[in-house]
Amino acid sequence: MASTWARSCGVLLYRGARSSTPLTIGRPLSLALRDPAQQRWSSHSPLGTAPDPARKKVTMSVLRSMYKKNVPITMMTAHDFPSAHVADVAGMDMILVGDSLAMVALGMQDTSEVTVDDMLLHCKSVARATRAAFTIGDLPMGSYEVSPEQALATAIRFVKEGRVQGIKLEGGKEMAPTIKKITDAGIPVLAHVGLTPQRQNALGGFRVQGKTSKGALRVLEDALAVQEAGCFAMVLEAVPAEVAGIITQKLSVPTIGIGAGNGCSGQVLVQVDMSGYFPPGRTIPKFVKQYGNVWAESLRAIESYREEVKSRQYPAPEHTYPIPKEELDSFTKEAEKL
Repeated sequence: MASTWARSCGVLLYRGARSSTPLTIGRPLSLALRDPAQQRWSSHSPLGTAPDPARKKVTMSVLRSMYKKNVPITMMTAHDFPSAHVADVAGMDMILVGDSLAMVALGMQDTSEVTVDDMLLHCKSVARATRAAFTIGDLPMGSYEVSPEQALATAIRFVKEGRVQGIKLEGGKEMAPTIKKITDAGIPVLAHVGLTPQRQNALGGFRVQGKTSKGALRVLEDALAVQEAGCFAMVLEAVPAEVAGIITQKLSVPTIGIGAGNGCSGQVLVQVDMSGYFPPGRTIPKFVKQYGNVWAESLRAIESYREEVKSRQYPAPEHTYPIPKEELDSFTKEAEKL
C-alpha cells in the first residue's frame, strides 16, 4: 500500500532528501500537498499567497460609494484563471468575463459565435481566481433577446453555474423590460449602450455612436431607459467624449466608458488589448492604450526555452532531483544485469 501511494503521489518522491516533514501513510494527499515543504515537488506551481493585507471585497454598496464619492471605477476583462488572478491582484474593482473572449480566447471571428456553455466555462474559471473584485458575466447573443423570461433563465445560470455576481447585456430602451425582469429577481445588471458589438451587422459595423445630435439623443434616451429599468451601472461604448460626459451627468448610476472619454464614472478595457498579448501587426481600436507587451515577453521566454532544450542547457543540475550516491550505484549495478 505504501509503495502504491508513493507512486500515485510522485510529487513526494525523494522527500526525505530536502524535507524534514515526515510522510505518514494514510495522510490525506490534500494535506500533504498543502505542506509548504512538499509543494515544491509538484509538477505545477501553487497559486501563491494572497496580497497582505487582503483587499476588501468589492460589493454593490462599495461600487455605489465609489460613485457617490466620484472615485473612478476600474474594470478589466478576464477569460480564464490566470487573467482573472492578475486583474484581481492588480486591484481591479470589477472583472468582466466579456464575450470578447470569443475572439481573444477561442479564436472565433466575432462574438456572435460564442455560446452560453462557452461563457459559463470561462466564468467558472474566472470566479475561482477572483477574491476581491466584483465579477460580471456577459450574456452572449441569442441567450436573452427572445423574451425577458429567457434572459432571466440565462442570468440565473450565470450566477448559479458561472459563479459570477452580476450579468451584462447589450441594448437600450428595447431591453428595459428584460433588465427589470432580471433585477426584480435579485440579479445585478450591467447595461451596455452606445456601440453594441453583438449588433454590428445592424449598425453597419463597429461604428461610433452619437456623432450627431439625433444620434446622441438616442444614446441618452437608451441610457435613461436602462437606468429606470434598474441597472446598477452601464457600459458606454464608442461615443464622443463630450456626449458621454453629458450623459454621465444626466444619470444617477455609474457609466463605464470604453472609447467614451474620461468623463465617465469608470473605464473598461479588454485585457489582451491593453497588455499587448497579440502579435505585431494586429489592429487595435483607437481608444486602446497598450500598457505592456506580453506577447514579446512570452515569445522571448519560449524561444529561450526552445534554444536551451536544443543545446541541452536545460534542465541544469539545479532543476533535477537528487539521489544518494550509494542508491545510484546500486541501481546502476542492477540495471546492468537486465
